[in-house]
Amino acid sequence: MSLDFTYQPSPQRIVFGSGTLTQVAAEAERLGITRAMVLSTPGKTSLAEDVAGHLGDRCAAILPTARMHTPVEVTDEAMTTVEAERIDGLVAIGGGSTTGLGKAIAYRTDLPQLVLPTTYSGSELTDILGQTEDGEKTTIRDARVLPETVVYDVGLTLCLPVAVSVTSAMNAMAHAVEGLYAPNSNPILALMAEEGIRALGAAIPGIVKSGADEAPRGEALYGAWLCGTVLGGTSMALHHKLCHVLGGSFGLPHAETHTVILPHAAAYNAAAAPDAMAAVARALGADDAPTALFDLAKNAGAPTALRDIGMSEDGLERAAEIATANPYPNPRGLERDAIRKLLDDAWHGRRPGA
Repeated sequence: MSLDFTYQPSPQRIVFGSGTLTQVAAEAERLGITRAMVLSTPGKTSLAEDVAGHLGDRCAAILPTARMHTPVEVTDEAMTTVEAERIDGLVAIGGGSTTGLGKAIAYRTDLPQLVLPTTYSGSELTDILGQTEDGEKTTIRDARVLPETVVYDVGLTLCLPVAVSVTSAMNAMAHAVEGLYAPNSNPILALMAEEGIRALGAAIPGIVKSGADEAPRGEALYGAWLCGTVLGGTSMALHHKLCHVLGGSFGLPHAETHTVILPHAAAYNAAAAPDAMAAVARALGADDAPTALFDLAKNAGAPTALRDIGMSEDGLERAAEIATANPYPNPRGLERDAIRKLLDDAWHGRRPGA
């Protein structure tokens, strides 16, 4: 890696620990929020109500309508509440779907955002907004999208189902893997990436063994913070492009798609990014990065095949076409036939190199 680089650290405020949910009102006050809208998915309504209770008079509305892949029509509906309730700040509790809705609103309004993550997605650490319209997912990078404050409370992740925890952790790991070979990476982010992968790789087996154990949960949340920070400071490549295509155009679940695609995207780029793959292997205590990523997911009971998460085989051709039509920068050039082969391997769940 070149020692000629530019690095602009994030201006975010991070509050990390156990029981930090109780600090949400103080953090909202710090941001000048007096009429907050609490965001969640429909399944997290009770958590949203809990957050509203901590906010007290600072909560003006609860909106439990966030959806996966941030459909534009959901944001349109949310804006009606923003205007009607004179909302001056957003408090999002949940995973990437809820954070995405907050970002989409902030992109239109520049309202301050306070995020309480309950998964390891890392979206809260980036200025990237991915939203879906007319069956296509697009991304935007804008300073208005970056949340001002993130409150990490390990306790909020204790009830996250083990299966969801594993795929969410693999999703986070993907941010760091791509950050290691991003053209705008640097030595500081590389250190964060390797440590984040190490932390998540160590945490996943512990969560599988005991999902209620705070130690691996804390390690995973720490690793997710590092990996998300890497994503926020670098650019995305083939892995994220494929996941955006499969999620936005085919409706596949976000974290599960990342879990399935990651080993295959790493294998595709391995020869073109040997230093990055060496760092991933080192972090996982393995000899080969792509197979180590595959085995980590498989041994934790996570899906390893696109066919098992709702992808039809007859959609692979179209997915390859979309992925290569407007490619992201990538260490290895995006070759249509090779991408089609990658997708075929991922659809069948083949172990890289098998």
